[in-house]
Amino acid sequence: MQITHEHEEIARTLKRFIDEEINPHVDEWEAAEEFPAHQVFKGLGQLGMLGLTKPEKYGGMGLDYSYSVVMAEALGHVNCGGVPMAIGVQTDMCTPALARFGSEALCQEFLVPAIAGDAVGCIGVSEPGAGSDVASIKTTAKKVGGDYVINGAKMWITNSLQADWMCLLANTSDGAAHKNKSLIMVPMNTPGVTKAKKIRKIGMMSSDTGLIHFDDVRVPQTNRIGEEGMGFTYQMMQFQEERLWAAARAIQSLLNCIQLTADYARERQIFGKSVLDHQVVHYRLAELKTEVEALRGLVYMATEKYVSGADVTEWASMAKLKSCRLGREVPDACMQYWGGMGYTWDNPISRHYRDGRLGSIAGGADEVMLGIIAKYMHTLPARG
Repeated sequence: MQITHEHEEIARTLKRFIDEEINPHVDEWEAAEEFPAHQVFKGLGQLGMLGLTKPEKYGGMGLDYSYSVVMAEALGHVNCGGVPMAIGVQTDMCTPALARFGSEALCQEFLVPAIAGDAVGCIGVSEPGAGSDVASIKTTAKKVGGDYVINGAKMWITNSLQADWMCLLANTSDGAAHKNKSLIMVPMNTPGVTKAKKIRKIGMMSSDTGLIHFDDVRVPQTNRIGEEGMGFTYQMMQFQEERLWAAARAIQSLLNCIQLTADYARERQIFGKSVLDHQVVHYRLAELKTEVEALRGLVYMATEKYVSGADVTEWASMAKLKSCRLGREVPDACMQYWGGMGYTWDNPISRHYRDGRLGSIAGGADEVMLGIIAKYMHTLPARG
């Protein structure tokens, strides 16, 4: 993947916005366990950041996915994980299928304001009894006249407590689990939608996470994205972008974690010299940085394949797996060199440690990624 002047300009513009409009408030938002999504998204929308890859006719920039990857990487400069995750939901998790398969009317109603930053979206897949196993969701959308009547619940939904709409995955028939689902756009102010509970987490504190109930929620069948029964397929396509995005977002954040630790270890004295002067520490940080740069290479290679039109399910799964493993390994190793200071709540490394743990669970657990990779390995042609 070649980084052009245009890529660099997007990264610089976003970094400036982060330094001026996000990072000065991160500690306050973390303590409040919520950030002002509409305010932040409006600022990003005015910069064109919420529609880099979306069609120009809807207010996007019509760029290829490499620009979204560069944006995700730049979001690693945010001093927490929750705000970037919320932004990623808007740009790369709840809108790709809408932009690709949604009707003109749906795109005008939901995608245009999302790109402008006038509306906050969320993606409704996970449920109390179905997380990584998407096929086992229980929420139903039954046809009644020209409407769908929706019943069920969605859990662990990022942005849902502030969202204006949800891209909802529901069972629209009694057929096979991979062919009976549809994606449906649901305004969150529709009667019967209840924001039942704010879920407290051990990390990603500034990102609101909700339990949402649907009790006889009625929306027009025209709110369905694309063909009925194709929701599982559309969601799997969205997962390619979601997982690449997650892997890209981790890169700069992990590098910052390592650099913060090197800077602190250089100043901290133990046994008559700085912690960083101990070879075991210096070598370990060098090893970790090498691992992160290897992750960058994997992400860029997968992105290049995706931009060329290839199915990168395997590569995106590898990138997510590697990034999430490093999201646990790097902060854990770095915290050791901060000593007791690293174990305090307000320390930046402890925040990396808490935030980094989610990756191996959300968006497809590590074990799911390994299963996908293994399936692709088994279909490789024999080499003689």
